[in-house]
Amino acid sequence: MTEDGRHVSPSLGILAGEGSQQRVEATGEAFPSQAWVWRDLPSQASGAAEPSYYGRPVLKEPVWIWSIPLYFYVGGTAGAAAVLAAAVQTFGGESLHPLVKRCRWVAALGGAASTALLIHDLGRPERFLNMLRVFRPTSPMSVGSWVLAGAASATAGSALLADRKGALGLLGDTAGYAAALLGMPLSGYTAVLIGSTAIPLWQETHKSLPHLFIGTSVSGLASLFGLLPPGSPKAEKIVHRFGTAGKVVDLVAMAVVEHQANRVEAVGKPLREGLSGTLWQAAKALTATSLALSLLPGRSRIKRTATGLLGTAGALALRFAVFHAGKASARDPQATFQRQRAGDGTREVPGP
Repeated sequence: MTEDGRHVSPSLGILAGEGSQQRVEATGEAFPSQAWVWRDLPSQASGAAEPSYYGRPVLKEPVWIWSIPLYFYVGGTAGAAAVLAAAVQTFGGESLHPLVKRCRWVAALGGAASTALLIHDLGRPERFLNMLRVFRPTSPMSVGSWVLAGAASATAGSALLADRKGALGLLGDTAGYAAALLGMPLSGYTAVLIGSTAIPLWQETHKSLPHLFIGTSVSGLASLFGLLPPGSPKAEKIVHRFGTAGKVVDLVAMAVVEHQANRVEAVGKPLREGLSGTLWQAAKALTATSLALSLLPGRSRIKRTATGLLGTAGALALRFAVFHAGKASARDPQATFQRQRAGDGTREVPGP
């Protein structure tokens, strides 16, 4: 056995390889960790009232960057636009064709921007292509990649053929319906994706997050239209009702998410404190103010623009709040341990 601190027995192994010739000043430095960290019991080492694993995070926080919460917003808005376009195309008649065309172009541009944002986070375009090599129905990541790829193609085709007649126009309408079928999961699949992770906050609220993301996608689309040139009175009325329903769902879902997260105090902490807590409260205030302003009488340009700005800011703030809250939840060891001690870690496991 060698005397250099690594204790390698020649009868069991050979001290060889790229790291075998490293030299250290003291043999204690050859060990991978410092012994003093592990002398105390977990509860004593962490200094917390509740014991944890030496006060260290159990999980690695997500490595996603800013482009992911922005992708949540843009992709959700694109999906909601595709759904609204198909609904108006079916029930609205020829007089609402300009609204259908506008929705299709918002969906097409949003689909292209979503793909670019996702590739930006991945770092290289071929990584996105590699995600399409297989299709796994049990994987939200795999299903979401195919939904995004299909929706981006369908929305682009429906927008480019929006003004065509005859066979090409029929092809554009067919692409519009296909975009709507893919737009519905596109507006909320990202919530299913993050809810399937081990992050305590996201996992605890996995049943309500999809409803929140879909409501925010609807309200975000209506708010975006408030920043664009107005359409016909009939079209404006449809968008107003669409956005009002989305904002109501948004506010109700936010209350449900808070309730579910606060069942375990440490899990709901990121929604009350820090950057994520500030963004969360701002999202509630902005969305509620936008809803209240939209219900006031009058159709002035200033009111329409203010409602759109407030609603758009609220939709963006909410996606970034959920994103940063997940990161904070992963960094907090108590969120993981308290949730497990509350029985939530095995709540949905069948059997005894």
